[in-house]
Amino acid sequence: MSQVGRPVKPLEHKRLVGTLRADRLPPNAPLMTLREPLEAPRAPETLEGAGLEFWASVWRTPWVSQTADYWLVLMTAEALAEREKLRELVLDTPDNPKARSGLRELERQLVSQLGLLGFSPSDRSRLGLAEVKKESKLEALLAKKAQRELERDLVKP
Repeated sequence: MSQVGRPVKPLEHKRLVGTLRADRLPPNAPLMTLREPLEAPRAPETLEGAGLEFWASVWRTPWVSQTADYWLVLMTAEALAEREKLRELVLDTPDNPKARSGLRELERQLVSQLGLLGFSPSDRSRLGLAEVKKESKLEALLAKKAQRELERDLVKP
């Protein structure tokens, strides 16, 4: 079923721009601000390779919360480490259809998890962190005109 109307803005975005209304929240919903630790949480000892690299870099993104997103980040980092090993297995045994199928399924899961964390332009837009804007027809025509004028000026002796 498709969504009708505009997408819902996250409460964090409404709070950031100052449009969050407490009277529209459920009566037992507490309003609280997440307080972030000053340094990134220590990586689990089981993480290695791509998972460890992801763990180290993800906490530097301004929209990932160390308190609210911890478990999703952990599962994503573990899945990335697993993907690395599974990919090596697929490359070593290319005739193994189960390994290849497992790799594709794991990659679909990773895309979903990374989307939940806001790691694509459309997901950041949905979370209210960025605006994805399609070039209008007028802007496309003006760009074409500017390109033609530039080419004409370059050809003139």
